[in-house]
Amino acid sequence: MRSSLRPPGHRGAAVAVALVASFGLAACGQSTDPSTGGAQPAKAKQLGSFTPCGPKAEIPLPDTMNIQTVGKFPREVNSAMRKTSIKNRPQTVAALDSSYVDAALALGAKVIAYTRFPGCGNELPKYLGSDSKRLAGDAQPVGELDTPDLDKLHQIQPDLIVSAKIRHEKIHDQLSGVAPTVFSETTGATWKDNLRLLGNALGKEQLAEARIKNYEERARKVGAAIRTKVGHNPTVSLVRFVGGESTVRLYSSASYPGIVLDDTGLARPKGQPNPSDDIAAEISQENILKLDADAIFVSTFADPENQSQQVRNDFEKNPLWGKLKGEKLTVSDVSWGTSVSLQGAHGMLDDLAKHFGVDPARG
Repeated sequence: MRSSLRPPGHRGAAVAVALVASFGLAACGQSTDPSTGGAQPAKAKQLGSFTPCGPKAEIPLPDTMNIQTVGKFPREVNSAMRKTSIKNRPQTVAALDSSYVDAALALGAKVIAYTRFPGCGNELPKYLGSDSKRLAGDAQPVGELDTPDLDKLHQIQPDLIVSAKIRHEKIHDQLSGVAPTVFSETTGATWKDNLRLLGNALGKEQLAEARIKNYEERARKVGAAIRTKVGHNPTVSLVRFVGGESTVRLYSSASYPGIVLDDTGLARPKGQPNPSDDIAAEISQENILKLDADAIFVSTFADPENQSQQVRNDFEKNPLWGKLKGEKLTVSDVSWGTSVSLQGAHGMLDDLAKHFGVDPARG
């Protein structure tokens, strides 16, 4: 079972989500190139402005009524590896999985070290906006996800290190020699519990719960507005292309984007593959029509060799791709996939509201 949505080198690879959205529109057929007489691929409409590093605009988090309550220290935190003793409230955090950078900023924690975000170089993504400038303006990259620089971490001396067992189990003891270290089991589908875990380590349990409750209420409002406008519950497919795989991923309810979709109450097509024990069903070109839905949102992982885009090109050239009846929409693979975070989930809600033309419920 794949346990996260991170890059292909990890079975929790970044998620390129393909969702096709439609209001019962006619099938999108392929056009003919007049110069060659050949069929042109049926292209998807791009939703929003983004780069491989994510959306170009900030994804703001809704107000949480300035919850400032901080729990008592010392405390013990139930980490995936072992109980972690934390003597004093952490003031600074080293996040060795990018999803935990998002989580730390959502909880108002100062991030001073992080492993690089895919496609971003040494920069933090723009979608983190003012929070990253305010809380991570002096943060230093400490290598790649696979190979965090332990010597640099020793130099930086964070108060807390946070990551996931699936990422850094082998170096847990070394990390614990630098600072108290808290691990979740994995990332991806556990994103809400991971936010709670970090909230516990920071003494900000109430803020973490408020953030999650606020998001869930917004998701319900966006979903209800869509159903009211459309006049029924439209079906949605979550599709992602990942390099090194000849198939396309159809994300399940057990995945990060699938959980966000379920939180809105929007439906999946009847009979569509939806494995409960894996984040996605692998769909071959012969089975492209299984991707169909009223709405199909498509994302593509930005791997350095551009293999993901080539797989997508191959699918789009297949005549069956043009027979999909839903409207195909290209979305950011970061907010719909690799972020696996509260910010990304709010970004997904923004995209859903924009596509269906409803109030984004940010008030």
